[in-house]
Amino acid sequence: MKYLISGGGTGGHIFPAVSIANALRELDPQADILFVGALGRMEMERVPQAGYKIIGLPVRGFNRKQPWKNISVVWDLLRSMVQARRIVRDFRPNVGIGVGGYASGAAMKVAAKMGVPILLQEQNGFAGVTNKLLKDNARKICVAYEGMERFFPAEKILLTGNPVRQDLVRGSKEQAIDYLQKEYGVFFSLERPTLLIIGGSLGARTINQALLGGVQQLLNQGIQVIWQTGKTYYEQIIKQLQDNHIGREAELPQRAGTPAHPDMVVTPFLSNMPDLYALADLVISRAGASSISELCLLGKPAILVPSPNVAEDHQTHNAMALVNKDAAVLVKDADAEQQLIPAALALLQDSARLSALSEHILTLAQPDSARRIAEEVIRLTKRK
Repeated sequence: MKYLISGGGTGGHIFPAVSIANALRELDPQADILFVGALGRMEMERVPQAGYKIIGLPVRGFNRKQPWKNISVVWDLLRSMVQARRIVRDFRPNVGIGVGGYASGAAMKVAAKMGVPILLQEQNGFAGVTNKLLKDNARKICVAYEGMERFFPAEKILLTGNPVRQDLVRGSKEQAIDYLQKEYGVFFSLERPTLLIIGGSLGARTINQALLGGVQQLLNQGIQVIWQTGKTYYEQIIKQLQDNHIGREAELPQRAGTPAHPDMVVTPFLSNMPDLYALADLVISRAGASSISELCLLGKPAILVPSPNVAEDHQTHNAMALVNKDAAVLVKDADAEQQLIPAALALLQDSARLSALSEHILTLAQPDSARRIAEEVIRLTKRK
């Protein structure tokens, strides 16, 4: 069987796409899988790294602030449709899988018109523009949240959740302690609370500013802090910490500019997430679909700070799906500098509340999401 998978632009689209491809390979080892992405976007690098072939289209997003510049965008869209038709004709897929993003719109629209059954995967609680435009072309639409009938025909919807890295469940607190010692020269304790801050690979300005203003207060309360600043803000954060003499209680070996403090790690990017998640008693995070799915799978208490810089404010919708079930705490981006640290302190000092959040968020997990989506894809080939 041949499967055409299209989408990307962000990790939130790319990771589910690769996870679905991996699940298809497990169920159908002889599967022939081809990705279609957008030239110059993240998927053109990440998909080959995962071991799959990808073809790039010149498709781009519309410029809403400067509409007069969209003439070339429309031209690139037309070129992409022609190229997508050639790809579908040559590859002859049994099923097309769209995960959102510019390329997905062009590739899946053309594939549907050429008689290929289409399955869509929507990661967020507020449907993306591309998937809303493709809903009439799709046979099935796999969603991560309840209540998606307001965007898609109810008879097409399957609640499958978002694919999540399965290695996350194999984390170990003890291994996290060893990792932090070897990598950053800090000696964390299993007996004290640990706060993990993950603002994304690029970082989250508001979360970083809130931590700058309150990290000393956290340290004074004996809280261990693992702070991923994102590569955009790292140098600036380090300079401000050093200028303000924050966290300087001990002279420890400094790794990648991490301020010397026995209870704090500051880094642009975190690896070894399975172990670090295991160690964390509380997580502060944006409310992207992938992050929320990981938190649900692991049952991690979380404070979510939705990004205001995303289409349709979909991160707030993602977060509210958890908040409405008492499975997470929400702090608005505009309020984060005043409210984030007090909220974190209050939770870390309330073990009963942490336990309740953990119990509630765990009920929302969909651990076999990728496999369930892959099984539905294979069922579409049989129906065809």
